[in-house]
This record gives sequence, C-alpha cells and structure tokens, in this order.
Amino acid sequence: MQITELDVSIGERKLISELNLTIRGGESWGLLGKNGAGKTTLLHTLARLRPWQGGGIDLQGKPINQLDRREVALRIGLLFQEGLSLVTSTVLESAMLGRYPHQHSWLWDDQADVGIVKAALAEFKLLDLAERRIDTLSGGELQRLALARLVAQSPVLFLLDEPSNHLDIAHQLTGLLALRSRVMQDQATMLMTTHDINLASRICDHVLLLKEDGAYEAGAAAQVLTENNLSSAYDCEIRRIDSDAGVFFTPVTSNPTSERMP
Repeated sequence: MQITELDVSIGERKLISELNLTIRGGESWGLLGKNGAGKTTLLHTLARLRPWQGGGIDLQGKPINQLDRREVALRIGLLFQEGLSLVTSTVLESAMLGRYPHQHSWLWDDQADVGIVKAALAEFKLLDLAERRIDTLSGGELQRLALARLVAQSPVLFLLDEPSNHLDIAHQLTGLLALRSRVMQDQATMLMTTHDINLASRICDHVLLLKEDGAYEAGAAAQVLTENNLSSAYDCEIRRIDSDAGVFFTPVTSNPTSERMP
C-alpha cells in the first residue's frame, strides 16, 4: 500500500496531515495515538468507508477509489472495533462469509472454500465450536471468530480496529501472532489500532504514531517507540523498561500521598 500526501479531517479539525507511508508485503504495522487522534478514522479511510480531503491511497498499484466493490472485498479485510453482529447463524456459517467475495455461485459453498474456513477456525481454536450458534459464544470467542473470518477472507490488506478487544492475555498473543504469521506467509500487509503500546511492540515490526494537529511518526517499531515520541504523543511521561522478558513501556505517575509523608 502506498499513501501519498494524505489529508484527513473531521469538520474543521485536521487529524492527518500530508501522510506519506509505504506498507510493504509481509509487514505488520501498529497504529497508536491517544483518544481522538484519528486512529479509527484513518483505518476507515483506508478501507474506503469515508472520504479523505487530499492526497492518494494506492493498493497493489491501483488507487483504491477506482476499485469496484468486489475488488475492495477481495483485497481489503476490516475488523470493526464493535466486532461481529449477532445474527442467527452458526460459527461455521459466520466464518463462511469471509469467502463470499471469492465464490462464483451463491447457491452452494465450494468445498475448497469450506476447507479454507475450517482451517482458519482451527487456527483460532474454534473448529470444535463450528456448529454452535454465535449468540451463545463469549465475547472472546466472538472476537476469535471475527479474526478467523478475516483470515478466511484472504485479503492483501488486513485493517484491524482494536483486535485484542475481549481477548484474554493468552489469546491476545496467540491470536495476533497467528495472524502476523499469516500476513508474512501470504506477503499481505496488516495495520492494527491499539491502546496497548506493549502489544504493538510485541506484534508489530513497524509503527505509525499519530500526534496532535496532524503530525505523526512512522517507521520501524524500535525507532518510533521511544520515550520522547510516546510522551509527546500521549501528553504524559512514558518510560521504557528493559528486562529479561523484553522491552516494556509504562506511564510515570507521581503519588501525592507518598510525597507528603514524612
């Protein structure tokens, strides 16, 4: 994906100013910034769900505003922050929706597509629940189903809005690492929003950090995730901690009560 001089605004407020970004095949990007910085708005812009005010967005060498609906469905997979709607269907039926852009008939499911979907369900430990109604699933199971359906869709661009929602810490890592492996294997690209800096550091090799007034930092995760950049973007002091388990980031807060103690 090639983003050139992109401007994105809501009303009179500019969220993104002259964004230039190249996301190559096999790369996983984290999209960070404080509330209201424009993370979800940018994600929806890249999915062609809302207009932008300047610049261009190319996917596989073609402007996305020139793609027809089927081309968009084949190339772009979007995980909404709200997750799946609870329509009456089984886990397998819901996951099969990811294959519909690839199908040539609406009358029956191709067995190759069924195999792809079942493999995706197995990848997210849901195959044993294939015949369960989705309105009986837990929030975490629904989120894993949404990720499985996205994998079954096989897009070239994965756009994920808070993919760790409702997932426990183990499934956050296993699920997102599985998705990252698929992205690398298929030479697709992934861009995920998250409030968890440490999760982005663990999963993503690149980071786009949105600041105020349309400013941003973009590049390799190790270069962007610095104390200065993060503290500036989040308007609070954020400290890097190096440990045997890896690198972690945490906000620094004072304790007025302890400061007053003799």
